[in-house]
Amino acid sequence: MPDITNRPTILTEQPAQAAHDRVYRGLRQQVMHGELPPGQALTLRGIGKAFGVSMTPAREALRRLTAEGALSLSASGRVTTPELTNDRIEELAQIRALLEPELGSRALRRAHLALIDRMETINEANARAIHRQDPVEYIRTNLEFHRTLYLRAQSPAMLGLLETVWLQLGPTMRALYTRLRRTTAPPHHRLILEALRAGDDAALRLALRTDVTQGLRHLQG
Repeated sequence: MPDITNRPTILTEQPAQAAHDRVYRGLRQQVMHGELPPGQALTLRGIGKAFGVSMTPAREALRRLTAEGALSLSASGRVTTPELTNDRIEELAQIRALLEPELGSRALRRAHLALIDRMETINEANARAIHRQDPVEYIRTNLEFHRTLYLRAQSPAMLGLLETVWLQLGPTMRALYTRLRRTTAPPHHRLILEALRAGDDAALRLALRTDVTQGLRHLQG
């Protein structure tokens, strides 16, 4: 007869794990897409109510996101979205300037027309978000534009590192959008697409480096 001694434990752990993953992924998306402003305080009670979960999955989700740098933990135990200093913005911009051109270059070797067409479609959605003055959709489609390219690099470790930078920048990107009051899509997206079509590695690296650093530096000073 099969041993079923441990089956009740497995069945009770799975829902808890599913709840934790749901809260983690939901909060992670909110932070990365700028749905939460810089300095927004988060509480276990508030998260539990928003996601319909107990304190345990809410606490575990906060722990993971804090470890990733998506959230900040003060000495008093207060959890907030990051408020970045000018030095920190510059540091993260430099990390993006190193990682993203390299990912783009690696992706270029595997780029094809369907990929470029997909990025064109995303860029059009990005332009519509700007027209509607929808900062969350703007940030989401902007990141999707870049991620769609970088997935072709087949460098998951490097992309994982980059996503932790995007997480830290999410709330700040929302503030940047408000400050710049964009009315048109980022001009360097067009240059990125042109470089992909031409198979021009140097032009692609330059367009990516400029695109990911120029906007963030408007926040400094």
